Amino acid sequence: MERVCKILIVDDEVLVRQGIKHYLDWEQYGFRIVGEASNGREGLEAIRRLQPHIVLTDIVMPIMEGEEFTRLIKKNHPDIEVIVLSSYGEFDYVRSTFQNGVADYILKPKLEAQELLRVLQNTAKRISAIRYTGESVGEGPDAESLLERLASGYDADEVAPPGVLAELFPHEEFVLVGKLNLEGAGDAGASSGAGELQPQLAKLLRDMLPPALLGAARVYGLPAAALGSAVGSEAALVGLPSRGREGLIAALRSGEAQPSFVDRPVFWAVGEAFASLKELSPAYRRLRELLELRFFFSNRTLMLPEELPEVTEALPAFDLRNFTEEIKREHFGEAFRDLREYTAKMAEDHRTTAVGLKSFLGNIVFNLITLLSNMGYEASDLDEAKYGFFREIEEASNAKTATLLLEQFLQKAEMKVTERTDQPGGANMKKLLAYIDEHYTEALSLTGLGKHFHFNPSYLSSYFTAHNKEGFSEYLNKIRVAKSEKLLREGELSISEISGQVGYSDPGYFTKVFKKHTGFSPSQYRRQHPARR
Repeated sequence: MERVCKILIVDDEVLVRQGIKHYLDWEQYGFRIVGEASNGREGLEAIRRLQPHIVLTDIVMPIMEGEEFTRLIKKNHPDIEVIVLSSYGEFDYVRSTFQNGVADYILKPKLEAQELLRVLQNTAKRISAIRYTGESVGEGPDAESLLERLASGYDADEVAPPGVLAELFPHEEFVLVGKLNLEGAGDAGASSGAGELQPQLAKLLRDMLPPALLGAARVYGLPAAALGSAVGSEAALVGLPSRGREGLIAALRSGEAQPSFVDRPVFWAVGEAFASLKELSPAYRRLRELLELRFFFSNRTLMLPEELPEVTEALPAFDLRNFTEEIKREHFGEAFRDLREYTAKMAEDHRTTAVGLKSFLGNIVFNLITLLSNMGYEASDLDEAKYGFFREIEEASNAKTATLLLEQFLQKAEMKVTERTDQPGGANMKKLLAYIDEHYTEALSLTGLGKHFHFNPSYLSSYFTAHNKEGFSEYLNKIRVAKSEKLLREGELSISEISGQVGYSDPGYFTKVFKKHTGFSPSQYRRQHPARR
């Protein structure tokens, strides 16, 4: 008969779960926190695996609330006792859980260590499957529970008395190893055997250690919760002799880091060696960052910090204001080219982070749909599909996939632009430019063009700017200056005559415009380009 009372914590607030786990030294009072879950559905799976004696659960949670969770526990596991956590306004929910047989409840605002201990002790004494005495059991502190507290950020002096860590972990160096089970090779955690679970990382590493390290090394399991939300992520601490990390890496490299008894692709990360467990918490954070780098290095199976490419130059922020102005002027080619180039650079810079790249892409999609809609483009289907775009970007497993999703969206946006350009508006712009090219010697004006093409002059001005790189006046001057350059090179006409021939009645104004466009006065330009006879 067991003497330790096993507890499972189910709450959607990670701070509540962590707080309860570290309220007290539970082993001292005969309890052991065996696991945690963030909702009822995860809780049921954890119960199946961990077989706790007591479930401590919140009442209001996403996916599956505490009321249904409690009902299913008492229906399928009647021997498990349930203690409910609730807020002041949730007593109607609590009353319904009592009908399902909960043992007790505690108000969250009054959640204190001694009150929680009292309720747990009273509940444990009613469980016939254990002989609970309220006293500590075992022969000393549990190694993996100490490591979990160290990884969570506790100082070594808070975790164990001086000398205890050195006695429990007598190794010259430590290395953290992370494993990420990749998608696409079956259900997470399943092996090719008859429904058996995959080996835990600690056991897997022990089986992979080279003979030279088997006697001197030891592998300790670590909690995966701090590694992020990736399904299938695990962590382990390997205690090694000096320079043992090299042998460990060699073992992981062999067979492309894919053990024959693991049925799905694996991505490994190995941190730098450190000499003291006081460094475990920061090393744990760095391991998480290494695992997250698979987003940028999807072709690798093993990630080492010393093999990361050096990136010396910081990527500047994307010029969203210029991008927006280019879109508003309908210079889509330039805008999309700049966006594609910048996104490619982001996807190659691992310092960007997966979250940073995905956030950027989502913002671009949102802004572009809004801009096109405001400019009168038929983008209603893009607007309706935008949440699908957001979801696909968020679910992208690597940078290449994420940028490909943006490219697919840009192609859809370009189709919208083409559809409108092919309509009469695009043809009208071509007619306007052709007319200016033929009549540049005349006294052209927006008013005259408006009368000729039956446009309101003010509308024609904005229309011209929207459909051409230059505004009307700038474009007309560019055409006239180009024609005058040809006449100046020929050298037969005076500058005053050339001014009149290209449409300027005032030679002084012609000189001013010419110099603005070329950097030379007409006479300087002629000297630079003498006529060839």
